Amino acid sequence: MNKRMKGYAYLIICILLWAAIPVVTKNILDSMDVPQMLFYTSFTSLLTLSLFSLLHRVNWKRYDSLDYIHMAFLGFLGAYLYYIFLYGALSMTTAQEGFILAYTWPILVLVLAFLILRERITVRKVIAILLSFSGIIIITTRGNMENIQLTNLFGDLLAIGGAFVFALFSILGKKSQYDRIIAAFVYFLVATISSFLTMLLVSRLIIPSLSDLAYLLFNGILINGLTYIWWFKALDNLETHVVSTTLYLTPFISLVYIYAFLHEEIMLSSIVGLIVIVAGIFLQIFQK
Repeated sequence: MNKRMKGYAYLIICILLWAAIPVVTKNILDSMDVPQMLFYTSFTSLLTLSLFSLLHRVNWKRYDSLDYIHMAFLGFLGAYLYYIFLYGALSMTTAQEGFILAYTWPILVLVLAFLILRERITVRKVIAILLSFSGIIIITTRGNMENIQLTNLFGDLLAIGGAFVFALFSILGKKSQYDRIIAAFVYFLVATISSFLTMLLVSRLIIPSLSDLAYLLFNGILINGLTYIWWFKALDNLETHVVSTTLYLTPFISLVYIYAFLHEEIMLSSIVGLIVIVAGIFLQIFQK
């Protein structure tokens, strides 16, 4: 498998797992608050990555203290602050609003890649990503733009803030080129400590139920933990604009999960939105 195919493999895995976030988050937040959910999820991710690092026998001595401080900063951004914003937004605003606003981050990735990484931006790239984003709008509004209503301004600001934080985290992480296993371990070590302190300050420690524990394990091991390794491997092997556009498959797959597990109907507008999303992806992939 060549470098590009590996990149797509990692990216597809991330998309399939991240698409489950609405279902998992909805179920967990029914009985836990945001700091509690984030602590247990981060702690599970930390344990997973500890085992992963042992199996791969990573060399911890290859980086100095400044490198680990930089990783810790990235972890605070992408594994703690991002989820505080995202989970907070989903707990305050409607799923429709959160969906649209949270998925502005692939667009921000493209913009920050131009500003920070000096990656070339072209009319084709802009058209492709805006085309895919319009597919998201079609899906979430069910084809009716009048359906977009702001129900909670603070929740909306959290969603936009989270989008910017994760975009910045992705670009800075791609630029750093740290060992992905070591970096992911540090990310979730910081997230575990930060979320634990947050929980003590604004909430309390509780024992999860068995049903919550199942979702927390799935969320911590796969959706959060290992995808942070695979996500940066996808960014390492593919162009940023291709990754950003392809990510717009995630919301449609989320609808499939919602239909399967929450029994909500998939609308015709969702199929139309998917076609628009795929058109944007093909515009990026096939350059000629």
